[in-house]
Amino acid sequence: MDNTPLPIDPILPELLRTIAVCPNTVLQAPPGAGKTTRVPLALLDLSGIAAGRIVMLEPRRLAAFNAANRMALALGEDSGETVGYTMRFERRVSARTRIEVVTEGILTRRLQRDPGLEGVSLVIFDEFHERSLNADFALALCLEVQRELRPDLKILVMSATLDCGPVAALLGNAPVVIAEGRSFPVEVRFLEDSSHHPLPVRMAAAVRRALRESAGDVLAFLPGAGEIRACAGQLQEAAGNLSPAIHPLYADLPFAEQQAAILPGPRRKVVLATNIAETSLTIEGIRAVVDSGLTRVLRHDPASGMNRLLTVRESRASAEQRAGRAGRLAPGVCYRLFGPHTFQAMTAFTPPEILVADLSALALELAVWGVRDPASLSWLDPPPEVALVAARELLFCLGALDRDGRTTESGRKMAELPVHPRVARLLLRGQEAEALEMAAILGALLAERDIFRYGPGEVAAICESDLLERYEVVVARNRRADPRVQTSAIRAVERSAAQLARHLGAGEIHGALSDGDAAARLLLAAYPDRVARQREEGSDRYLLANGRGARLSRKSGVRNRPYILAIQVDAGEKGEGLIHQACSLTPELVRSECREQIASERRVVWDAGQERLMAWEEELLGAIHLSRRQVVPSDEEAIPLLLAVIEDTRMAYLNWDREANRLRGRLRLVRQAFPEEQWPNLTDESLLATLADWLAPFLYGVRSRRDIFGLDLCAALRALLTREQLRLLEERAPTHITVPSGSRIEIDYVSGEEPFLAVKLQEMFGCADTPTIAAGRVKLLLHLLSPARRPVQVTRDLKGFWASGYREVKKELKGRYPKHPWPDDPWNAMPTAKTNRALRGKPY
Repeated sequence: MDNTPLPIDPILPELLRTIAVCPNTVLQAPPGAGKTTRVPLALLDLSGIAAGRIVMLEPRRLAAFNAANRMALALGEDSGETVGYTMRFERRVSARTRIEVVTEGILTRRLQRDPGLEGVSLVIFDEFHERSLNADFALALCLEVQRELRPDLKILVMSATLDCGPVAALLGNAPVVIAEGRSFPVEVRFLEDSSHHPLPVRMAAAVRRALRESAGDVLAFLPGAGEIRACAGQLQEAAGNLSPAIHPLYADLPFAEQQAAILPGPRRKVVLATNIAETSLTIEGIRAVVDSGLTRVLRHDPASGMNRLLTVRESRASAEQRAGRAGRLAPGVCYRLFGPHTFQAMTAFTPPEILVADLSALALELAVWGVRDPASLSWLDPPPEVALVAARELLFCLGALDRDGRTTESGRKMAELPVHPRVARLLLRGQEAEALEMAAILGALLAERDIFRYGPGEVAAICESDLLERYEVVVARNRRADPRVQTSAIRAVERSAAQLARHLGAGEIHGALSDGDAAARLLLAAYPDRVARQREEGSDRYLLANGRGARLSRKSGVRNRPYILAIQVDAGEKGEGLIHQACSLTPELVRSECREQIASERRVVWDAGQERLMAWEEELLGAIHLSRRQVVPSDEEAIPLLLAVIEDTRMAYLNWDREANRLRGRLRLVRQAFPEEQWPNLTDESLLATLADWLAPFLYGVRSRRDIFGLDLCAALRALLTREQLRLLEERAPTHITVPSGSRIEIDYVSGEEPFLAVKLQEMFGCADTPTIAAGRVKLLLHLLSPARRPVQVTRDLKGFWASGYREVKKELKGRYPKHPWPDDPWNAMPTAKTNRALRGKPY
């Protein structure tokens, strides 16, 4: 066994004693302390653990492989004996294996198959400070297993930078064991640059300075593979006499190249890495670090269902981790390509993945586990409800969940596959369609890094399907002649495709001939929500079925197609997504493959220009209009819209003619005169508030403003009254009244604030009392008219008028209207509507 002293060694006795008596323990130890390799080996003979296997979860494949190999080497064995590993594509364990190092996803699937973790004594979560989604979920499951099935199961959480208080509380106030570690001083030099040169140029200059000013190897942190390649190009151009070995290091790099970056070499080296090298990997010989201060993160937008790849400032914790890499062997130096103020403005910690990631796989795993309410599990940070709702909606769309959130048979099969639910659905569809070879290769192309690499400004060649073009390269023999092709990426795709095919019981993959329609059908099964329609002919802008807009990027060779499937989409930073990979679709294919998602919808609107209702029957795939034809709206569709139009115009479209207004006036009078009775309120506000009650029954067949104007409002208002009320209305508020002359004169209920009777003065001779209505409760207001039908007196006191006012009126008007009678005694004069001539020869 390797006896080289490591910083973790002094606290191992305390750690073992704690684990022996406590179900859960937290270990905090800085990077390079030796926790990953020393702790599992020290626990092999601990009482209570020796009888079972230790499973250690590592967040990264390379870290898992190296940890297992180092522990095996320390025991003088090969991997697969006492120490083994299980990861995607590779498993080296045996009946003798006591320590099994697994990568993320492996532990979760094992828990789903064997919730009791039979034969496992201890689960170790290494590098837990990285807070990956899989680690958070696996810990939540292990805690439930421990609580419900395996109280003897022990859990150890190991972290480098995590604030251990919250995780210790989550583990039931677990004890925290702290290792101080071995760290040499690191001098931090800020190289803030206002020159605005591209990052690769500034990084290359800083690396060259580090090589001049320091001994040992240099580790440089850049946000992504593109910047790493560009920086490597800069360094190789100006290598000079320094001539270091330049090694890239990022997650998608072939495994052998990753190993070359971390293992000692014959000459000085520069490692250009992403955040993969912050904590979980041990890189020998590093004495200087150059930190760009940037990292590339994937953020999921639940509203659009798209991911957004962002370049952001790292956290202060990440910056400290990066700097610490320079001080593991001896005093070192860290060059930061930013200033001290920028450092202080950084967030303290990187947000946990569970708060920003696509939760589709998690939602499916939860459903398979039988969890309806995620709050029933113990989380350090619970999954956001908005993201979970969006994830469940996608899973329903993929056929993995039913509407009650329970897994379907397809959903259970999908959960067994080591890929995103979209890719799992594609694989099952390929199995159903007897196209498993094609499905496995397409699934691998979706799951692995892109096999094409485009240079700056390079535009993809025109094609019908970006995925099918890549598929043809994978199965072709002359693919290495294509300058775009990354052969290492193709090997990864081939290996992944073979594994996926084996999962589904298929044999060796030979590469079926390409079939555009078959490929499109498989892809549609995985991306039913990503059908997109061109906004206008010739445009690169599309409307997706989920309602979001997106445009084709230069990386997609699909051009000017009415319908496409947007496969790889970046949500973008300004609302419009960017489609990097697409597949053209025919309308017929969309209809046949998406028939269950296509909804037929009738749309009825009021056309303000034509002043009428218009109706269409539309076929919709989400937000996309597939077809549209004009139809006649039904009454059930029309009436609510008509009521809304009438309300919005405050009944201005209704024909309030004199007859309708007179009826309203009569009803208003009766309501005021008989407050003790229940008469309808016909004010504008009341009528507007009750349109649906009194007007809706009369809107059948109405479709236009002209129809509205033609409505019989009197009939509509009378319908509010009972038969008895109609009788009382005629009795109490008559439309006409017979005056002493015998004339039947209309009562005006409309023109004024109260009803009045406009009658010639001569027709009221001999009448002492003012006429009344409403069973005598209301005296009519009399407008006594001259022969020219102009009011000469407005009064309710007819008797008073005859007594005092008549003489003045007679005096003024007799000479003006000599042909009309002006008796001296109006009390006893004959009421008449006639002139003197017509009355000549008749006694007064």
